[in-house]
Order: sequence, then structure tokens, then C-alpha cells
Amino acid sequence: QVQLVESGGGLVQPGGSLRLSCESSKDLYLFKSMGWYRQAPGQERELVAGFVSGDNTEYADSVKGRFTISRSEAKNMLYLQMSSLKPGDSAVYYCRAVGFLKDVYWGQGTQVTVSS
Repeated sequence: QVQLVESGGGLVQPGGSLRLSCESSKDLYLFKSMGWYRQAPGQERELVAGFVSGDNTEYADSVKGRFTISRSEAKNMLYLQMSSLKPGDSAVYYCRAVGFLKDVYWGQGTQVTVSS
């Protein structure tokens, strides 16, 4: 069973930065893709950023130029560096991994609140 554990969320002022981390219980090379999703109250969960194939990445239009996804295979960690944060970025952020058999794993989520 795969476990994904997010950390790094919190309260930040508009314009501030946060780095989210996701620790995987399995080696990252075992996954076909990994990414970050978010869900705000009353809204559907949406893709924020992800590694889609190899080192290819994709980002939601709303975060392009502000967020950067990265990973460390040595540490089995996925990261999301978030800068120039806006109130609209407030949400629960989830780490997601998809295996080569299309098995999907989610972390428990970490809350990000952008407010003055």
C-alpha cells in the first residue's frame, strides 16, 4: 500500500510564499505520474501542477509563473513551491500518484490559507 503524506501548508499573507512537500512510502520511479491538486470549499478538485511523463510538467493556467513542481527521487519527495500567493489559492492541497497499472493514490491533504 502506498502512503503519501503532505506537509508545509499554513496561513500566509497575499504575495507570500510556501513550499509544500509530499513524502511517498514508495520509490518515485514506481509511479507513472505524480502531481498536486487542490480543492476549495464548494469547488471541484483541480490539477495544480504535475509530472505527466518523465520530466515533462504541466500547470494550471492560474498558477503558471508562480508555482513550481519538483521532486527528489533520492528522498522520495514531491514538492510544490508556491510564490506570489493570492487569496484565490486558498484550498486544501493534495498529493496524487498514479501507478503503471492506473492505480491512484492520494495524500490526506494540507490546508493553505492566503489571507491578510
